[in-house]
Amino acid sequence: MRNLIAAVERIDPLTVSGRVAAVNGLLIEARGGLTRLAVGARAEIDRLGGGPLAAEVVGFREARALLMPFGPVEGVAPGAEIRIMPEGASVRPTLAWRGRIVDAFGEPIDGKGPLPQGPAAYPLRSPPPPAHARGRVGERLDLGVRAMNVFTTCCRGQRLGVFAGSGVGKSVLLSMLAREAACDAVVVGLIGERGREVREFIEETLGEEGLKRAVVVVATSDEPALKRRQAAFMTLAIAEYLRDQDQEVLCLMDSVTRFAMAQREIGLAAGEPPTTKGYTPTVFTELPKLLERAGPGPIRPDGTTAGPITGLFTVLVDGDDHNEPIADAVRGILDGHIVMERAIAERGRFPAINVLKSISRTMPGCQLPHEREVVTVARQALASYANMEELIRIGAYRMGADPQVDRAIRLNPALEEFLRQGKDEVSTLDESFDRLHAILTEGAIG
Repeated sequence: MRNLIAAVERIDPLTVSGRVAAVNGLLIEARGGLTRLAVGARAEIDRLGGGPLAAEVVGFREARALLMPFGPVEGVAPGAEIRIMPEGASVRPTLAWRGRIVDAFGEPIDGKGPLPQGPAAYPLRSPPPPAHARGRVGERLDLGVRAMNVFTTCCRGQRLGVFAGSGVGKSVLLSMLAREAACDAVVVGLIGERGREVREFIEETLGEEGLKRAVVVVATSDEPALKRRQAAFMTLAIAEYLRDQDQEVLCLMDSVTRFAMAQREIGLAAGEPPTTKGYTPTVFTELPKLLERAGPGPIRPDGTTAGPITGLFTVLVDGDDHNEPIADAVRGILDGHIVMERAIAERGRFPAINVLKSISRTMPGCQLPHEREVVTVARQALASYANMEELIRIGAYRMGADPQVDRAIRLNPALEEFLRQGKDEVSTLDESFDRLHAILTEGAIG
């Protein structure tokens, strides 16, 4: 009954409409109804031989509004009616959404029937909590992956970036985190994913156990840019709802780069000037607005703090260049970065994380003193081996020349085995540190 009353109250008695004036590529120009239009407003456009086409206002040009559609423009004719929607873009999730797969509009696409609608509407583009009104990061989070637990220890409410080229194994890493991380709920955003891989990721990589506590938002690469961008906003809106229910939320998004590409398409179509590598200025203003929505929860008036949103966002580095514009911008926004390298994957070690190039900005504050010492010694051994690796491989290094390198050579096979982990293998925080300590102790004796 409350939901019905809320729906009735949302009805706007005034209907505002316009007409299609022109269609230019991805843009639809509209005339009329400008007094009720604003950037971000939603509309429906009549089509010949098809249902209404959803669209969004992305700008204005003189006396016309510029709209981008959420679907193909086939069937849109000059003079077609455009109806302005009174309610902004929002979603009404509930806890029953866990275990379901939805699209960028929050509609189910898993064939399991309709989704229940909650009483409260969560805007898709809500601002991040004010800096002075949100809590601090919590205690450390057990991610279930040894390399990350030890070398990039993560706190609850922290945001990390996973930087990798295509085919390096970032989707498998995300599935390991979705299944094993110590949290109440997981929200997975598959933004611009290949259509073939979506079902494989959900059924094989994520698995039934991982899906039970997860909400998966999907927008494949063939869908319009507006829909791909909205899927990212939908992912964070659902995570914010779960956070407000005092759930500890893990938000996984694959990938931020495809969100940026979608925003670039929208900006270029609306007439924005291209800047670095064709990315428009709004790309770099939208990135922090999206990523800052994850993090510690806001402080309520009664002094309590909402649950945290721990965010892990993948960045698809173009041509394995970790200094390309999007990677550089995201690295400056997030609280740490995990670098996955193709060379490590090619030699068969997964997850292919380069722990020497990865960092968590909450370390070493979230580690105990003896744990910090273990990590420091392990990093020194890995760095010593990496510095002399070429000489070691061609046989130019002679044992005894440097005691530190000698020890690194002895430890390297065990450290490589420590960093290697199967996708179905689980390693807790304490087990990870204990195993690394045992490796270093045996190496010191040897």
